[in-house]
Amino acid sequence: MAKYRCTVCNYIYDEDAEGVKFADLPHSYTCPVCGAPKSAFVPLDRKKKTEKAETTVAEKIIEQLVSFGVKHVFGIPGDSNLPLVNAIRKNDDIDFILVRHEETGAFMASAHGKITDKLGVCMSIAGPGATNMITGLMDAATDRSPVLALVGQIPEVYLGSEAFQEIDQIELFRPFSEYAETVARSNQAIKLTMMAAKYALKKLGLSVLSCPTDVLADTIDDSIIQPEKRLFKSEVVATDDEIKKAIELINGCKKPVVFGGWGSRHCGELLLKLAEKLKAPIATTSRAKGVIHETHELALGVLGSIGTKHAAKAIQKADLIIIIGSGFRQANLVPKGVKILQIDNDTTRIGKTFDVDVGLVGDAGLILQKLVPLVKEKTEDKKFLAEVKKMRAEHLEELEIEGKDLSIPINPGFVIQALRRNFNKDAIFTVDVGDHTYWFYKKFICEGQRTYLNANIASMGFALPAALVAKLEYPEKHVVCVTGDGGFAMLMADFTTAVREKLNIVVVLFNDGVLKNIKKELLRDDYPVFGVEFPNPNFAEFANSCGGFGIRVKDPKKLDEAFENALQSGKPALIEIISDPDKMAASTKRVN
Repeated sequence: MAKYRCTVCNYIYDEDAEGVKFADLPHSYTCPVCGAPKSAFVPLDRKKKTEKAETTVAEKIIEQLVSFGVKHVFGIPGDSNLPLVNAIRKNDDIDFILVRHEETGAFMASAHGKITDKLGVCMSIAGPGATNMITGLMDAATDRSPVLALVGQIPEVYLGSEAFQEIDQIELFRPFSEYAETVARSNQAIKLTMMAAKYALKKLGLSVLSCPTDVLADTIDDSIIQPEKRLFKSEVVATDDEIKKAIELINGCKKPVVFGGWGSRHCGELLLKLAEKLKAPIATTSRAKGVIHETHELALGVLGSIGTKHAAKAIQKADLIIIIGSGFRQANLVPKGVKILQIDNDTTRIGKTFDVDVGLVGDAGLILQKLVPLVKEKTEDKKFLAEVKKMRAEHLEELEIEGKDLSIPINPGFVIQALRRNFNKDAIFTVDVGDHTYWFYKKFICEGQRTYLNANIASMGFALPAALVAKLEYPEKHVVCVTGDGGFAMLMADFTTAVREKLNIVVVLFNDGVLKNIKKELLRDDYPVFGVEFPNPNFAEFANSCGGFGIRVKDPKKLDEAFENALQSGKPALIEIISDPDKMAASTKRVN
């Protein structure tokens, strides 16, 4: 006897229970729950398992992911991905992290790729689940984070029939994916999973597998592919002749500046060796903030629109900029006539924004290993360095003054210096998009801390999901989510995920009741301030109601105590800071 499922409401017709075979029912039969016609029913294939049990396609996909070292899948379950959820349940080597919104799951996968350089995996159902992931997946695509999205799909037999929750997922994701395919047959599953992982890890970006639920539930006996047989290192290093050209350019300059990007994130010591040998100031992109200790006498902090004024001024006085691991799209900060040496593993990024005198294609670390020993030790340009050091000293003095500012409402600059005092030097900071982003990247001095942000797509909402992932990976470290009331409110429901998973992150929330960065843009362009102010809930009470620790701080004198109590609580904590809505950080523009 068999069972049949109504594809409209999922009612199950059981021949055993009803005593009548489904085929013998009259054509006029309708579903007793929703009234759908007999033609809307499909058979449920319940193959009996033998002693040598067959595994499902979903189980093989998950097994293959485990072989890549995947430990977590972030997402929301539903009808079209239940075989995958069940496969994760049955596998002891991988966990399913339930989130409140698919955007959170996608951001978590992207943040995982950024923090670990390993494959991040998220999952959704068909239809709205797929569309809800787009922003987080776009972050992976534009910030080049290795991510695989497993997207549930309606049964393959109904594709193209405008079925419930059907959308063309491949058409949706392909424009910003390195790889996007449908697992249309069970014998494709393992190969396509390998290909998707390969593209995400080696191209660095997004892969998408559209997974029809009937294919996921099918059985398969194939063995998984061993990653070491298909995934190979692909580091590239420039030739000796190209290195020689770079050395000649470097040795011929007097006032070089070293500029490290995301591609140099694993070679901070080499960056500093190069800078010290050249007596050159060194700046980083926002993504690379923390790669070097910014207490170093040559460190300028971040160069860019959210960077420091003295970094922008110093680069105007340079005769050579050595760009390492960055496309650096902000050509407005590059002075005319300056020579450029650019190093990147992607040849399309070299010379993408401005003219380059020498371009070296390859891995930043490998090229620096060859380059640094060959560079001649320079005699410092005393006038150049004196000006740079004077600007840097003025910047540090400004930070010291802000760190003592006890005005109410609280000065955002005071909060940034409080962060330095209260969290360990190996802490991880995940930073959301807003006016507070400028304050943090301009005024926080990294001394071993690492920072992560949603850099290229620049979407609010990234910091909380990223903090959850950072704490999963580094439970022993302080993990701080730096966010505003606008960004946090977008995905604040997933604070409950932190509570459920016992991830004792600290959320530092600037509450000023306004989208301050947009307010700043309105004022800049001579528009009235309109459409950017909102009433806020008591975020601290929200955190407490979720089972975490929450405290609202209005007096700057009580901020250090609040941080201490948050860390001692052992719970996910939220420090809601009532900050000054009128103190806005300026963006850095070209200084003539």
